[in-house]
Amino acid sequence: MPEEKIENEEYDYKAELDYKIENVVATVSVEITERIDLTQIARKLTDVEYNPKRFPGLIMRIEKPKATILIFSTGKMVVTGMRRAAEAERVVNNVIKNVKKAGIKLSNPKISIVNIVTSGDLHTRIDLDMMIIVMEYVMFEPEVFPGLIYHMKNPKAVFLVFSTGRFVCTGAKSREIVEKAVIKLNRQVRELGIAKKVVAVSNYEDINFI
Repeated sequence: MPEEKIENEEYDYKAELDYKIENVVATVSVEITERIDLTQIARKLTDVEYNPKRFPGLIMRIEKPKATILIFSTGKMVVTGMRRAAEAERVVNNVIKNVKKAGIKLSNPKISIVNIVTSGDLHTRIDLDMMIIVMEYVMFEPEVFPGLIYHMKNPKAVFLVFSTGRFVCTGAKSREIVEKAVIKLNRQVRELGIAKKVVAVSNYEDINFI
């Protein structure tokens, strides 16, 4: 197949993409001279929750940018709720600023994006029974759960795919990986005959698929 045709096909698949990032998860480690006194933070700051009998970490929420942070006495943190990976540095800087106000010393934060959760729509019905036959690294147990799990190896991502064409993607660590993974899934379901085609339409409620 000529290279030009391949490029045009990839452009078409990319143009059809419909997805959005729902959640960015990051881990943070900071340098501390002694274990963080979470009780001290809880006493001096608002918008935090700390109940060591139920959970060992302190929960902090910030609004701009919106995120939820789990802070542990070891200096480890987990940040969730962000919509863009670029927000991580600003979120962490705000957290450190708040913690220092409570009299806690910490420095040198190291941030790692560990998971980007994305939802999307392939805009085609999916034959999940066929998908488990023609594709590797898939698992489908409809009697337990209506979605199919697909462990994509390259790029590395995990998809939860539904017969409606809707999907959830997890495990990617950058927006670029998300886009490559969704393009690949979009191409696979169409080229492997997994997508169901509309064959008859009398009205909106009578759309039939094969």
